[in-house]
Amino acid sequence: MIKKKRWENNRIDGIGRLEPRAHFDSYPTRSAAIERDVSASHFHLSLNGMWSFLFLDAPEYSPDGFYKTAFDSSSWDTVEVPGNWQLQGYGKMHYSDLWYNFPINPPYVPTENPTGIYRRSIEIEEMKADFQYILNFQGVDSAFELYINDVFVGYSKGARIQSEFDVSESLHVGSNVVTVRVFQWSDGTYLEDQDMWWLSGIFRDVTLYARPIAGLYDFTVKTYFDQNYTNATLLVNPVLKAQGQMIAYELLDSAGKSILNQTLPANQSLVTEVKSPEKWSAEAPNLYTLLITVYQGNHIVEVVRQSVGFRQIELSGNTFLVNGKAIKLKGVNRHDYNPAHGRVTTKASVEADIRLMKQHNINAVRTAHYPNAPYFYDLCDEYGLYVIDETDLECHGFELTGDYKWLADNPEWEMAFVNRLKRMLQRDKNHPSILMWSLGNESAFGQNFRKMAAYAKAADPTRLVHYEGDFEAEVSDVYSTMYTWLEREKGLTMDQIVANTQKPHILCEYGHAMGNGPGNLKEYQDIFYAHKHMQGGFIWEWFDHGIETKTPDGTTYYKYGGDFGDDPNNGNFCIDGLLMPDRTPSTALKEFKKVIEPVETTALDVQAGVFRLTNRQDFRGLDAFQLICRFYEDDRLIAENEIDIPETAAGQVSDLKVTYPEIDEKQSGAQYTIHFIYQLRQKEKWADACFEVTRSVFVYHKEPDAVGPAKEWAEAIQVQEKESRILVTGEGFTVAFDKVRGTLDKVLHQGHEVIQQGPRLNFWRAPIDNDMYILEDYRNKYFMHLGHESVRDVTWQAEEDEFIWEVRSFYGTTNSSWYYDITSRYVVSSDGKIHVQIAGIAAGRKENAPPMLPRIGINMKIDKQFDQVSWRGLGPHENYADSCQSAYPGVFTKSVDELFVNYVMPQENGNHMKCDWISMNSAKGASLLCRADEEVEFSASYYEDSDLEKAAHTIALEKRDYIVWNIDSRQNGLGSNSCGQDQLDRYRCKFEDFSLGFVLVLVPVTSRDMSNIIE
Repeated sequence: MIKKKRWENNRIDGIGRLEPRAHFDSYPTRSAAIERDVSASHFHLSLNGMWSFLFLDAPEYSPDGFYKTAFDSSSWDTVEVPGNWQLQGYGKMHYSDLWYNFPINPPYVPTENPTGIYRRSIEIEEMKADFQYILNFQGVDSAFELYINDVFVGYSKGARIQSEFDVSESLHVGSNVVTVRVFQWSDGTYLEDQDMWWLSGIFRDVTLYARPIAGLYDFTVKTYFDQNYTNATLLVNPVLKAQGQMIAYELLDSAGKSILNQTLPANQSLVTEVKSPEKWSAEAPNLYTLLITVYQGNHIVEVVRQSVGFRQIELSGNTFLVNGKAIKLKGVNRHDYNPAHGRVTTKASVEADIRLMKQHNINAVRTAHYPNAPYFYDLCDEYGLYVIDETDLECHGFELTGDYKWLADNPEWEMAFVNRLKRMLQRDKNHPSILMWSLGNESAFGQNFRKMAAYAKAADPTRLVHYEGDFEAEVSDVYSTMYTWLEREKGLTMDQIVANTQKPHILCEYGHAMGNGPGNLKEYQDIFYAHKHMQGGFIWEWFDHGIETKTPDGTTYYKYGGDFGDDPNNGNFCIDGLLMPDRTPSTALKEFKKVIEPVETTALDVQAGVFRLTNRQDFRGLDAFQLICRFYEDDRLIAENEIDIPETAAGQVSDLKVTYPEIDEKQSGAQYTIHFIYQLRQKEKWADACFEVTRSVFVYHKEPDAVGPAKEWAEAIQVQEKESRILVTGEGFTVAFDKVRGTLDKVLHQGHEVIQQGPRLNFWRAPIDNDMYILEDYRNKYFMHLGHESVRDVTWQAEEDEFIWEVRSFYGTTNSSWYYDITSRYVVSSDGKIHVQIAGIAAGRKENAPPMLPRIGINMKIDKQFDQVSWRGLGPHENYADSCQSAYPGVFTKSVDELFVNYVMPQENGNHMKCDWISMNSAKGASLLCRADEEVEFSASYYEDSDLEKAAHTIALEKRDYIVWNIDSRQNGLGSNSCGQDQLDRYRCKFEDFSLGFVLVLVPVTSRDMSNIIE
């Protein structure tokens, strides 16, 4: 029999820990309870701050009597609580998505078990005999012992859930020594293998407070509606450990008006009807205030304040309903994260998260993969977010053992499984925002999950049970899947789920937001809208988990797995959020905001000005929004007015007729657009009045180019042949061609080298994270990054007013039997314009070609002075074939620096689609203009693709002394194949015939003159 240490005994869930209960504060008066100022509670002392700290390689190295009051800890270091000790200079940083960092032999952990001993003194001025003094820990990773003065108080596991200890007998008036010994590894670690940094220590709030012994130990609030969802029943079950008290219940509405008063013996539950309460939902988070006053005779023992949201969750056939409606979850998965402090958050930072979520139309959060701090749920109640509250339970590493169910189906671990759920449920049960209890994540399925589900349904029948690992939805009330594909030859697809599932379906994870991506979000949302039982999903995930790091010169960048010598690691797989580490919203977040917009605008007849509005909300009409219509001539605002939004109930449509403004004189070649901008009519908790909720833009007219008088040619061009080069010279310009390579080499204007390298065929892009599973083939099978051109024929002819250069070539990659048969034609006019036509015919052994090409286009190197870019196409931010819903047509201007998207791990970025002209402008007033024969895609950057590909971090990038200008016929979509669906067939850049035509000209003009200049 192997002796188990305390921290590796799975049959010990805790020692001396109080029974789980709701999280609430107790106040001596009604006014203090209403104000919710904990400093006015009976007694409240935050133990956050600086603690003495001793770091050890193993618990056994703890010095004798380390917890004794007489022990001399003056030589110890100090650390901040809350804090992760790895972010304060102790232990090792390590990121992994899957692996345990030690042998899998549950419940045993390595002898080398990093241990932190925390110690501090606290002063107690008074202790009242009729109060219980409780020390509350909201999060300690992974297990810990508590000592006060010279006494062992208790032990707890469950890193991310509340642990409370009665310390009434251990404390005394005066100075007290509190000691906490924290173990990095415990048997609990086997249940805590989530995809995140392995971080240890006391990372959430620590609080000492007092509650009256005669007061509430616990209480449960429930609400039920009648069959018409009109009147509600409010039910409160109090739990007290003393006897003889009375409880007065008072319910206040949002204006503070008392609408219910009832006093009952403390051993009775409150069951009372509330007439027509305002319902709680994510769209309208109406909250009431319940004051629970406990009396002992005529003496007020305490007053407890609890927010109450009247809402009801239930199953109805193959849907789940909130207040009688089958809602759509437009959600994100969220980890605790801070770039400088690891898993340490604050109420202010979480509130900032929630405000950003609401501003981006997100209505739901899955607490992946553990309960959050209590204030998170308070904020979700107040702001309006649906929550899937997830148990701190993941055993992902067991998947690689061949026995994924090792713990899930092991009765010896039943208590550990069930207690984790129980502690979460009992703490969080009174929050209206919580719709479902999740049993955990990626831990297979077995009898322990059946026991967890049984407990949840018995303890709280008012909510649903969720668990993705229950593949047959045996105990889960919803059928939940991850990263289910939209199309594939083999494996589960969304259409199969639509056709076959008998329960409501959600995607608890999809749209892996890693690097530049994901694509295909609209396609998923279309499925959710089309089928009532497809009830939405949760993007993975909210935040990039980069670790803030500074170079010696103060430049900030972000480290990820492997940057700390951690082995094994999952690299930058933790950089997969909608928010970048510095809280910058990614393009993906902007795209998601548009895809899940509350009001969708579509054109029925653009020319006639007839549009359709679809209310995508579940409960509300559109009266919270005002519609501003703006009319643009290219980038010039020509009119703006507010338009009345037709009355449109939730889920309904209405049509709208718009009258376009009269324009005395339309500009030649101009594009005319209408912008439907939906703004908040009034200030909301999460945004000010006039905040833009969504925007839809349509082109309603394009003015033809003017046909001007015949142009007078400039002086005749001169052609000079120098060995392997041809120089074409005109008034103020020279164009150089290479006879051997068949290329346009350089363009000089007034003796200055404007184009330093002319167009070169390019099929490669710097790989994005979503390319990770095709890179091996790209590089080592298709050699996509190694292009070769074989010139077969070069011809030219010179006339007085133009020079024509034609090249026939084959273009392919190393060792490829497929290739393009290329015809290139350059026409240099005497006025300095360069007409480029490149056509490619897919040839060779086509069956050997890759299923996708990264891109098809050309790139050039141009003078870095042309660092201001204007274009007419999709903007203002980057866009790709399967991620362009949030972009809209218009004329935009940005610097080359502003076009660059600073992904933590550099990769392809900054593309813009559907462009008919692009202007590279210099501060000196010159513009290098490109006008496309057909719409093209473009990007402009100071970095070559190879620079982005080689750089592991942004600090490794060094700007080139020129600008790389890409002009593409098309570029491959993004997909979500770092985890999930690859590029859909319709968004793939395939090995097919292509043509690319455009005109280049250098002139001192603004972009608004461009149409006439290039005519």
